[in-house]
Amino acid sequence: MTNSTQRKAVFLHSAELADSVYPDSNPFKTERAAMARKILLSMGMLRPSDVVVPEPATREELEAYHDGHYLDVMIAAAGGDMDVEGLRMGFGTGDCPVFKGMYEYAALATGATLTGARMILDGSVDVAFNPSGGYHHAGKDYCSGFCYVNDVVLGCMLLADAGRRVLFLDVDVHHGDGVQNAFYHRRDVCTVSIHETGRKLFPGTGFSDEIGADAGCGFAVNLPLPPGTYDEAYIRAFEAVAVPVIGAYDPDVIVMELGMDGLAGDPLAHLNLTNNAYAAAIEKVIAFDKPILATGGGGYHPENTARGWALAWSIFTGQDDGHDAMAGMGGVMLGSTEWGAGLRDRVLAPSAEQRGAVESAVDEAIAEAKERVFGRFGL
Repeated sequence: MTNSTQRKAVFLHSAELADSVYPDSNPFKTERAAMARKILLSMGMLRPSDVVVPEPATREELEAYHDGHYLDVMIAAAGGDMDVEGLRMGFGTGDCPVFKGMYEYAALATGATLTGARMILDGSVDVAFNPSGGYHHAGKDYCSGFCYVNDVVLGCMLLADAGRRVLFLDVDVHHGDGVQNAFYHRRDVCTVSIHETGRKLFPGTGFSDEIGADAGCGFAVNLPLPPGTYDEAYIRAFEAVAVPVIGAYDPDVIVMELGMDGLAGDPLAHLNLTNNAYAAAIEKVIAFDKPILATGGGGYHPENTARGWALAWSIFTGQDDGHDAMAGMGGVMLGSTEWGAGLRDRVLAPSAEQRGAVESAVDEAIAEAKERVFGRFGL
């Protein structure tokens, strides 16, 4: 990869992934990916040749990480056979309801991530984007936080097992606990998570002292941010911690979880970002000139999430000119995609009160991350 016009990107999607399968009462809306696709098609930013239809992950592929008995319990629960063991595994909670087709949908979403990983391995693409992926909370034998099968872990494993040095970068507002746990003792997959502090938000993890163990000591990096964090503070933290770590680790592949739940107005979190902050993060990642496997993730304002993912695609493919941010008021300002200023949100200027509440906490998070892990990277 040398520049955006030469970067080959694919958008992993199918009609089945567009279906709404979670119960209507659940805040996780699977149709967000189809909404992003519709926006891109309407703007002429997505060609039919850009879209790759994935196959579901096989049972063997899922068992590369997940316990086979756990998968059996998931299938049984979806078929109406739910017992106490299933409850202990997390099924039947408000976050992880039991519903028909949950195994099949999880296998298909995971298959999309694995398809992208294989395309990166064979060199046919530079960027593979699966907005229907990003189930970073699921564990080996439990479900959590709307996540039943951890496609991100399986994608990272596929890349690492092929000899690639992998860096997982998670910008979802929730800490990527499931992925961190999977690789906590390994150094061939470095995990970097930038999220709202676990003191205020699920899953209550992701503190700066979580740095990995044994061979993986120093290869888990966490940057917990305070509620109210705005674009300027977020980008400053990203540049101070994530950028030097990526450069020092020098991965062969970057796997990036693009949850959009840090956007202002998201009903399940408390950051105050516009999609310009995510755009800046993506631009800095692209500058490393590495193959990128990107997934979706959280984002509980569907319209704003879909616009954010459409913007991400436009940057991955070199179609974003970066000049529409101040053209009007929309996005997280109005909670609507029906406005004429392009994909970027209008810049939100923080108040003096916001700055006072956020700046010192961000400074502390940066300093703690540097103290914990920078020395291990020679920084």
